[in-house]
Amino acid sequence: MSSDFNFPMSEAVRSAYKEGQEDETLLPLIFTNLQGKPAGRIGKDDCVIFYNIRGEREIELTRSLTEDNFVEFPITPDLNLHFATMIEYQKGLNVQVAFPPEETLQDTLSEIISRHKMKQAKITEAEKAVHVGFFFNGKKQELFSGEERIVVPTRKDVAQFDEAPEMSIEKIAKAAMDKIADDNCNFIVVNFPNVDVVGHIENEAAILRAVEAVDKHAGMIIENAREKEMAVIITADHGTVEKWYYPDGAVDTGHTDSLVPFILVHQNSALTLRKEGELTDVAPTVLDILGLPPSTLMTGSSLISQKLTGSEATKRLLLIILDGWGLNDNIEANLISRAKTPVMDKLMGCFPTSRLAAAGEAVGLPAGTVGNSEAGHLHIGAGRKIYSDRFKIDQAIANKYFYQNDAFLSVMRKAKESSKALHLIGIVSFFSSHGSINHLFALMEMAKAQGIENLFIHSMLGRRGEMPESGPLYINKIEEKSLSLNIGQVVSVIGRYWSMDREGNWDRIEKTYRMLVYGDGTKIQGT
Repeated sequence: MSSDFNFPMSEAVRSAYKEGQEDETLLPLIFTNLQGKPAGRIGKDDCVIFYNIRGEREIELTRSLTEDNFVEFPITPDLNLHFATMIEYQKGLNVQVAFPPEETLQDTLSEIISRHKMKQAKITEAEKAVHVGFFFNGKKQELFSGEERIVVPTRKDVAQFDEAPEMSIEKIAKAAMDKIADDNCNFIVVNFPNVDVVGHIENEAAILRAVEAVDKHAGMIIENAREKEMAVIITADHGTVEKWYYPDGAVDTGHTDSLVPFILVHQNSALTLRKEGELTDVAPTVLDILGLPPSTLMTGSSLISQKLTGSEATKRLLLIILDGWGLNDNIEANLISRAKTPVMDKLMGCFPTSRLAAAGEAVGLPAGTVGNSEAGHLHIGAGRKIYSDRFKIDQAIANKYFYQNDAFLSVMRKAKESSKALHLIGIVSFFSSHGSINHLFALMEMAKAQGIENLFIHSMLGRRGEMPESGPLYINKIEEKSLSLNIGQVVSVIGRYWSMDREGNWDRIEKTYRMLVYGDGTKIQGT
């Protein structure tokens, strides 16, 4: 790489800001050569590493690049890519997996309830279906005996949910009340996604509406449950809008490291709770109330201070997960406190409460990191600490095992042997639950060590958890890393809105595909 290397892509993102664009929905930017031809496009027999983690938002793009019979939009047939993913996004994909899943978890909350012949229902809308299903059940997609999942379709008539902060909450509440009316349904999980989903958008008025909608509809179903003499637990998976500002006053649209509430509404008004706990304590508490024995695999323990007898067990329990509803005593920076929440105010004042750790090491994440829906629901349902993929990957980088990974080595050696390009695709962030720029840097270092000559980087930007206009800072870090290693070039940049969908919005994925393969987008000429 020549000494006159410049940083065109980070400057291009800054220029896009001036035109009114922002990171999350940034339209594709394409690096070109002096003749204006897109550089670094994914071509036949090329090699690709998709380094994102989590996985549920990565399936659609991976499918479009790897499936021979893909039909959702027109693609180039027979690309025959040699493709590796950081983790397993979905079973059956035509990829190598660098960090495959460990054994699925046994004796989760839902499995124990099923084993005791109780019926259960999980209710949310499509935005959170994977969390109350797959993650809550210990990374198992299959339903347990007696389990039902009710997924309310996500609205397609809005571009982003600040246009409709209530989302589909009325339908969720209606489905919940139908199940509450069914005396045969023993355990009902209801997830209200509004606060988390709308909280990722910088629109304060919309967030206040989302918080108030959740408060109102939670109150409706709690009232129904109490009329049926059901026990009720209200909690959350992580925090979001209760810390709305960074210390410098900039808006923080990401998740937080806050504690989350745990409220118990029970027929026995004499019950009390431990004042503090972790999300791993939710499952043992549910089992305690239902009169079921916890698994010896569970490291959490019941939050109820008294020892319940078998005669005190209730046959029915409603668990409400207020997605993204954290606790923060600082009212000024707290949009939940600033919203009108009469239901939660009354519950917090009149019923036993606890405060649960929902971030960092408490949910298997690196110390000091914020919580997320994946880890939150996983730990609520599992009742034990489970180390995250991010934690394991960071450890592998630290102890150098990362650089010996068979999947990465296979793809890189194929690129070198066939003189084909290696493409690194993924989120560019320190804070995203979908990946880390440090993982990208480790792959770049590995490619350098393996003697890769043609290395191209395709970056996804997002606003969640990042400072405003952080995109060019990240892209600049990659450009500087490329210069220091004398390898690689950022050749594509796009907002994650277009590349990390999970709702079948194939027009968005097609935009990313056409950027990667055909070079569709705003051309940025290099020097």
